[in-house]
Amino acid sequence: MSAVEKFMPLLNEAEEENVTPTPCFTHEGINYLYIRHHNLYLLSLTKRNTNATEILLFMHKLVQVLTEYFKTLEEESIRDNFVIIYELLDEMMDFGYPQTTETKILQEYITQESHKLEVQARPPMAVTNAVSWRSEGIRYRKNEVFLDVVESVNLMVNAAGNVIRSEILGAVKMKCYLSGMPELRLGLNDKVMFETTGRTSRGKSIEMEDVKFHQCVRLSRFENDRTISFIPPDGEFELMSYRLNTAVKPLIWVECLIESHSGSRLEYMVKAKGQFKRRSTANNVEILIPVPEDADTPRFRTSTGTVQYAPEKSAIIWKIKQFGGGKEFMMRAELNLPSVKGEQVETKKRPVEIKFEIPYFTTSGIQVRYLKIIEPKLNYQALPWVRYITQSGEVTLRIADNPASASAASSIVPRLLRLLRHSNNAIAAYYQAIQKP
Repeated sequence: MSAVEKFMPLLNEAEEENVTPTPCFTHEGINYLYIRHHNLYLLSLTKRNTNATEILLFMHKLVQVLTEYFKTLEEESIRDNFVIIYELLDEMMDFGYPQTTETKILQEYITQESHKLEVQARPPMAVTNAVSWRSEGIRYRKNEVFLDVVESVNLMVNAAGNVIRSEILGAVKMKCYLSGMPELRLGLNDKVMFETTGRTSRGKSIEMEDVKFHQCVRLSRFENDRTISFIPPDGEFELMSYRLNTAVKPLIWVECLIESHSGSRLEYMVKAKGQFKRRSTANNVEILIPVPEDADTPRFRTSTGTVQYAPEKSAIIWKIKQFGGGKEFMMRAELNLPSVKGEQVETKKRPVEIKFEIPYFTTSGIQVRYLKIIEPKLNYQALPWVRYITQSGEVTLRIADNPASASAASSIVPRLLRLLRHSNNAIAAYYQAIQKP
């Protein structure tokens, strides 16, 4: 207990010295390994030279289990459920060795009702089976598998319009409603697989990095021939995740022109363009445009969607329910600045943020080649469903440090008019009208 009491002082001391604390450190012969979840620290101590990755992974699994039991994991939920946490720890680890860490199996014999614990006399067979993540005897009238390939795009564009950071974070999520103990085999358009097996790819192949699998996947099989073979857990789970550190162009491009009028009024002219395939459609698009904190009396005009002023975020939010590929839309906003005097208006260097979701589309080009379902005992026909979704992660586009003057704006407006002339005559006429004094 004396070693535990030294943990927080050691962390505070590192912060005072401006030293970034690592998840593992040693003090007086004791190894401290910890993770942080919101305002909680989970700490493990050992005097041996143990596997640090295993300990950290176990603590992450513990957070996942407790979150699924209590919905939110915080100090109050730990105090209210101390008994069940004690019982869960007893089942999840024995003598320093991790045991059952799958929530669905734990919930079969450790149930929670009004902070009371009920433990069944005999644990389910899954705990003693080689397949500890799936129970035996599962039966469904209709056998189905739903597979979602979800990709999040992280993108940062500087004020000059150059992409300075881009990556794709992907995940393959599954919902399995299958009887018995089926074996599934998943094939992707994996570049390494084509190279190792000597096969040729008809379409595009991708090279995944930082691949992480659910514990049900047979890693030895994947390392040998890149086949993803597994007996799935029942219900919903994440089969794998991956990363692609590849150059990605912005799927929705935003140009923002800011015109200052005598330092007391700002005019924003925003153009958004969909830079993805015309047959695809982005849903629930949100474009967040930063404005000065003391702005008031907003007035908006837009060719599509709705615009609202969010003073708590010091931003204008432009919402477009459906944004077709290759389409362009315009929005104009006027804001008063009662507390600002002078010709120039200083603004904080905050970027434009974009949120969206594009179904049936992947940025990386990943493709499910096949999904085989084998259950020799029951020998049933199952229906696999595959869906692709691309969504925004952290997509930010930086704008100029200061608003443009009226003279600078006048040189850009004709260029915007030329871009719009062939696509939207009505808006072009509108922008010609606002140039008049």
